[in-house]
Amino acid sequence: MFNKNIKLVLAAMVIGAAVWQFTETNIGNGIMLILLSLMFVFLYFKNEIILLAFLRLRKQDFPGAKKWLDRIKDPSAALVPKQEGYYNYLNGLMISQTNMVEAEKYFKKAEKLGLNMTADMAMTKLNLAGIAMTKNRKREAELLMAEAKKLDKHNMLDDQIKMMKQQMKKMGQPRQQFGKAGRGGRRF
Repeated sequence: MFNKNIKLVLAAMVIGAAVWQFTETNIGNGIMLILLSLMFVFLYFKNEIILLAFLRLRKQDFPGAKKWLDRIKDPSAALVPKQEGYYNYLNGLMISQTNMVEAEKYFKKAEKLGLNMTADMAMTKLNLAGIAMTKNRKREAELLMAEAKKLDKHNMLDDQIKMMKQQMKKMGQPRQQFGKAGRGGRRF
């Protein structure tokens, strides 16, 4: 994996070589080099490691996705801000299975950096709402669920939001204890 700036330098060098090929009347070589430079520009905006991690997640291979993400040593140097947001989003999804406190840090950082797709941002806010709900921060969870509902344009998270709202209602109710009716046991 290359640093994000190295990708731009490589793209500029390949475009320079393409211009040289055009001046030498090697049009085919020039076109091929332009296409090659477009690949470097594409990889600047869509990181190859994150794409491979997404492919692993689609197959429900969490250890494989984690292995790909661990190859990014310094996310702030290697990734543009939106990619770093997705890096944190993916780490949050994987860690949320085991450690909610650490997952909350990743989701908050992903929310701060931003994500390209509103559905991903809605999922991030929904996960943060679930974490807030488990920590008995009801008001914060309600706000995050409302934001997730606004961002969910295609109603893909409708069922999850309804389920979380039902859990929130149960959370606010006092727990009734049914037990013995005094010291002597049951009375008729």
